[in-house]
Parts: sequence; C-alpha cells; structure tokens
Amino acid sequence: MKRPLPKEVYETLSEFRYQLRKFLHFSETAARNEGLTPQQHQLMLAVKGYPGRDSVTPRELAERLQITHHACVGLIDRCEQLGLVIRKANPSDGRSVLVEVTTEGLQILERLSEIHLEEIKRIGFLKEV
Repeated sequence: MKRPLPKEVYETLSEFRYQLRKFLHFSETAARNEGLTPQQHQLMLAVKGYPGRDSVTPRELAERLQITHHACVGLIDRCEQLGLVIRKANPSDGRSVLVEVTTEGLQILERLSEIHLEEIKRIGFLKEV
C-alpha cells in the first residue's frame, strides 16, 4: 500500500494554487481597469509573446489560450472590432490568416505588462527584467 503524502506537500500545493489565484485576480482586475476583458488581454499577450514572431495563426492562439478554435475566432473578432488586433494574409499559407497586435493594442498591452511585471516582482517570483 502506498504511503500517504506528507501534510507539507498539501500545504505547498495549496499555497501555490492560492498565489496563482491571487495573481490571476490581480491580472483580471488590471485588464478590466483598462477597459478590456481578461480574455482580450490574454489574447494580445499571447500574440505579442509568441516565441520568435509577432504574428500568430488563430489555431496557434487557440492552443496558447487553451480554448476551441471557434471560441478563439470569436475572441479575435471582438478584439479586431475594438482595434486591438488586425488580421493579415498568411504569406506561407493562403488558407489562413495571421493575427497581429495594433499600435493601439500595444499601448494598452505595454501598460498592463508593466504593472504585471511590478506585481510579479512584488510577490517575489521575478527579481529583475
């Protein structure tokens, strides 16, 4: 019979989950204070933060956001209507598009990213960037 996990394991997991939830609450509130939904903020961050590129396909975004392709397309539509992102033709695949953050979207994302970095430093997860 397998031995039960020590109480410290549960305490560590619980604390990790608590800190994650606190950070997510902070992030959601910050996005709303900028007039965005948390999902709109996450979409712009996923585009701008995609490794090696500044444009992303909707399929890649859906994977990054862990949502269905259909839900992602709807989120892209709403962000595009607000002027946060634009769609461009994908030069390497004529069947798909690429999503990029607009100048206006980037201004909002910069503000949000700065306060997120400060919060991450404050909670001790990150020393300096």
